[in-house]
Order: sequence, then C-alpha cells, then structure tokens
Amino acid sequence: MPMTMTQKIIAAHAGLAEVKAGQLVLAKLDRVLGNDITSPVAIREFARMGFDEVYDRDRVTVVLDHFAPNKDIKAAQQCKQCREFCAEKNITHFYDVGAMGIEHALLPEQGLVIPGDIVIGADSHTCTYGALGAFSTGVGSTDMAAGMAIGKAWLKVPSAIRVNLRGKLAPYVSGKDVILHLIGKIGVDGALYRSLEFAGEGVGALSIFDRLTIANMAIEAGAKNGIFPVDEQTLAYVAARTSRTPAVYEADADAVYEREVDIDLSALRSTVAFPHLPENTLPIDDIGEIRIDQVVIGSCTNGYYRDLEEAASILKGRKIARGVRAIIIPATQQIYLKAMENGLLKTFIEAGCVVSTPTCGPCLGGHMGVLAEGERAVATTNRNFVGRMGHTKSEVYLASPAVAAASAIAGRIAGVQEVLG
Repeated sequence: MPMTMTQKIIAAHAGLAEVKAGQLVLAKLDRVLGNDITSPVAIREFARMGFDEVYDRDRVTVVLDHFAPNKDIKAAQQCKQCREFCAEKNITHFYDVGAMGIEHALLPEQGLVIPGDIVIGADSHTCTYGALGAFSTGVGSTDMAAGMAIGKAWLKVPSAIRVNLRGKLAPYVSGKDVILHLIGKIGVDGALYRSLEFAGEGVGALSIFDRLTIANMAIEAGAKNGIFPVDEQTLAYVAARTSRTPAVYEADADAVYEREVDIDLSALRSTVAFPHLPENTLPIDDIGEIRIDQVVIGSCTNGYYRDLEEAASILKGRKIARGVRAIIIPATQQIYLKAMENGLLKTFIEAGCVVSTPTCGPCLGGHMGVLAEGERAVATTNRNFVGRMGHTKSEVYLASPAVAAASAIAGRIAGVQEVLG
C-alpha cells in the first residue's frame, strides 16, 4: 500500500508494515515536550495517574519560555512546579532562565530532533520539527502526561496535501511569505487534520530556517503536521548538532494526496496577514496606509539569527519612526550571543529598538509587549486572533522580519524597497 512520508514514519513507530489515513495507532515517541504553561497541568495529571517515573529522562524535555523570567506570582509558581518535577525526575533536557530559548527554536539548535523522529508537545506549534523530516505535532497536557509516563501516544493517521514548490525566492522574501501565501490560498481550515507535505525542486532553495518557519505555521492552516523531505542541507544541519543517526523516509511515488497545491517561489512577494486570521493575506504592494504602534521581531517562527541579521541590515544607519515601539527577541541564548558578538544588538539599539531575553511573551499577549486598546502591531509571530497580543480591540498584522523592520522605520506597514529606496 503506497504511503506518504508522514504515514511511513508513523507506521515505523507503531511497528506496522503499513498504515492508512484515519487509522488509530499506538506509536512510540522519541521526544515529549512541555513548557511552563502546559507542563504544570501534565505534571498534575502524571501524579493523578499514579506514575512515579518518566519513561526516559533523556527524552522528556521541559522549556520555561512563555512567562520566564517570571512575570508574576502565578508564573513563578508554575515555573517552580516545573523545576521541582524536573529535579526530582532528573530530567536531562530541562531549560531554565539563562539556558532556555523559545522551545521550537531551541530543540533543533540543541540537536534534540532528527529526521524520522516522532515528537509530541503540549504546544500547538510543535509541528515545527517537520522541517527536519520528523513527524511532530501538538497535543493536550493529558497526552503529554501519558507520553512522559509510557513513551507512547495514540495517533490518528492523517491524510495528506502535497505542496509542490518550484523556483527560488526573491531578495527580502522568505519562508514567512511562503506560509502566509499558502494559508491565504487554502484557508485556516484548508488542511484540517491533514499532513502538509512539501515537495519539489523549490525545497532545495529554502534554508532550514525558512522550512522551520513554514512547518511551524502548518497548524495555522489546521494541519496535523507539516513536513519537508530530508536533503543534504537537512543532514548537514543535524550532523552539526548530534551524533544520532537519522532515519530518512520518502513518500512513495504513488502515494495518495487529497489535494495538490503549486507555488512558484519566484513569483511570491512580501505578504502580510491582516487581523484577525492568518488567512487574511495581501501582498505588500496592495496595502494602503496603515499606521502602527509596535513592531515585534522574534518568536518561534522568526527569531533565528538569519531573521535578526536581515532586520539589522534594513535598520542599520536608520531610526525607527517616532511613536513606534520596536521589540527584538532572539529565539535562543546562542542566537542572542551571536547577535551581540556580530554587532546586531548595537544596530538595533542605535535604531531605537529594545532587545529582550528569549521569550514567547508578546506573541501570546503575556508580557514584554502587550497591546493596549486600539493599538496596531506588525509582528513576525504566528497568530493574529482577536486579543492575541493584548486588548481585544488591538490589531496584529503578521509579516516577515524584513517587512517588520521596514515598517518600524516607516511608522506604517511598508515594504523593504520603499524604505531602502
């Protein structure tokens, strides 16, 4: 029976020769992930179920990235609960202040995910790791608790949509524009409980960081996961971070897809998602005068060094507009350090930006950039729902780091060429 890439990974972890869409299977897990918001619930469920030990202290990962450094007493209590649990269970991969980063950027950086893995995480953007040829998906905290205890999870095998990529992106157009274009094309429920499987010669023209951004936002189209084929670029990235041996799976030539979508990368322009859904997209040239109050460059989609480097190249020698707050958030401590060593932080500060420790804070309206009533933000984050970054009468426009940097200078949503001249 022909299978997609995702189906082959699931079959292997379920100990089956084949699986088909809609089938329920019990699959072995390579990693279980939680953060400071979702882990406390899982920890309580873990205890309620009567478990004493995790299935593998090296394969359970907890990252304190949403409200850490602690923003208030409740956040402090949640983080304390995570710290105590991880100390008691001797969890190897526990990341606290000073070592933590935004979880979905941190795990690939630390070599904790490789091709062929199955990863579940109590966070919807766990689908990020499909960029490395892994099956990864978000689950609830109860599933996280069971996964920590027995190292297995029940999965419903998804059907798939194939996204055929060709061509090469133009300057200042990135993976963020690709995924916003795709979501605008198929809608926020266009891939509901399906696997978005990317293919075609255009994949090779995308950096690993483009792929991480695209896979991260597969959930914004309703997808169970997003996944990329494993190529030399993938293998080189992984080999530089771990000695584990990847398992490379390829879709069968006659695998069945519910739908195929074609994207010419060379034809894409910078794309912006308007409030209050990621599907409300327009190319930059079709956007009128929209004044803004805040810019956020960071998050698990676009806090990579390459993103900061591109933003800094636009901001260098320029000032952000009067009345605009620009917040820069490196995704991990390693990225923060590299940005400091290479002068990017100096560029940001001289332009009038502030630079934060790695945190998810503003993305979910938690801290470090909450919006007031009537305010507008351009953000490189992944969601722009009503009230996502603060007041229910605020507005979030999703864009690439290049557009965000240009908009900070212009004081309104603007394209790079408009600012650079």
